[in-house]
Amino acid sequence: MTGSAGLIGSEVVRLFHARGFDVIGVDNDMRRVFFGDEASTAWSREALERDLERYTHADIDIRDKGAVDALFARYGKAITCVVHTAAQPSHDWAKQDPVTDFSVNATGTLVLLEATRAHCPDASFLFTSTNKVYGDRPNELPLVELETRWELDETHPFHAHGIDESMSIDQCTHSLFGASKAAADLLVQEYGRYFGMQTGVFRGGCLTGGGHSGTELHGFLSYLMRCCLEGRAYTIFGYGGKQVRDNIHSYDLAEMLWHFHEAPRPGEVYNAGGGRHSNCSLLEAVALCEELTGRSMTTAYDATNRVGDHIWYISDTSKFRAHYPNWSYRYDLRGILESVLEGWNARLGRKGS
Repeated sequence: MTGSAGLIGSEVVRLFHARGFDVIGVDNDMRRVFFGDEASTAWSREALERDLERYTHADIDIRDKGAVDALFARYGKAITCVVHTAAQPSHDWAKQDPVTDFSVNATGTLVLLEATRAHCPDASFLFTSTNKVYGDRPNELPLVELETRWELDETHPFHAHGIDESMSIDQCTHSLFGASKAAADLLVQEYGRYFGMQTGVFRGGCLTGGGHSGTELHGFLSYLMRCCLEGRAYTIFGYGGKQVRDNIHSYDLAEMLWHFHEAPRPGEVYNAGGGRHSNCSLLEAVALCEELTGRSMTTAYDATNRVGDHIWYISDTSKFRAHYPNWSYRYDLRGILESVLEGWNARLGRKGS
């Protein structure tokens, strides 16, 4: 489990552990390097080591081929599943250091794929990609401005369920982060199609939950809630604050990964977000945070949108639900934000004690 102390990683660790797995977690808290002490996942690692009897932590950088290969060699074919969530996750951060961004997201993924192919080729390999592989192509869709959000014209085929996997990833602006994740995404597909490995790609929308160490450059719902709780000003960038994102709870994504592991489909790609079930604009998210906390938020507006940012993105998860009909959402938007609020209250309370 790479990125084991992160949002998705820790959720997957707990789910697989509860279902009988011994779990090896690989995480060197690069989130702290990227975003500062406030974003560190050290607290999550400590909780995993404290709570889970069959969890073993490996403080390894996924770019370190020798260390990764030695770890995989130690367990060999006893490894039945590799879940890869470790990443540099921010398209804003990537422009500061494109080499590090690419080396973590693309080269790190290649190192893991090769270690899997060498030591446990029959294991399922589950990769959390991103909807940023589609670049800003979704901004070419026919969008309509409503009072609190942008919305897709109701005559468009994507209106009912969202954007499906047929959308092109070519000839558009991705951000450097989107490009490095697209390289990793294609590698994972290719190891499934070319080598016949049990690989699956999950292109996430906005992923969050109570275990999210949200920060300004990554994890907008989590960071938004923290700003609301602590009275911090929150800056909205572009599109009138009406840009729409679908949001999926880390538990629901972990369940998607579990279902794929149980019945792999080599080289498959799935859009993995909240879909029409769970989505909001930034303005709508602010209002819901205020409602749940009973606090008013301080917001600022910068008319300059982030490069490659989506105006409207809702994932169509129909393909995954057709392949795995026993999977369903546990959390809607309100449930997600209640979980985020509960997580921050617990952590900030401990911090202040």
